[in-house]
Amino acid sequence: MPIALLYLVLLVLAFFVLVVLPQRRQLAAHRALVASLAVGDEIITTGGIHGTIRAVEETILHVEVADGIVLRLARGAVSSRLGPPREEITAEEAEGRGDPADGAG
Repeated sequence: MPIALLYLVLLVLAFFVLVVLPQRRQLAAHRALVASLAVGDEIITTGGIHGTIRAVEETILHVEVADGIVLRLARGAVSSRLGPPREEITAEEAEGRGDPADGAG
């Protein structure tokens, strides 16, 4: 009987380490991403739509997907942000290298 109980404890522990902990990390990373979204960020939604954030409300994002076409999306619908992190973009813009229209790229 104690051996069976030991196997059960090991199985529960393995499940927790292999399934629950990675899922919690992924959820925390998604929450951090959603909280850090700002105007000008290029994003991909969970449905695969690419766009640029034009306005941010508490729970709604206004995302431009084409010239003059703006969609209202829930913040949680964002899957990922494209491009380098905002700190790197800010540093490049400060040095004048971030704008492809200036002919430097």
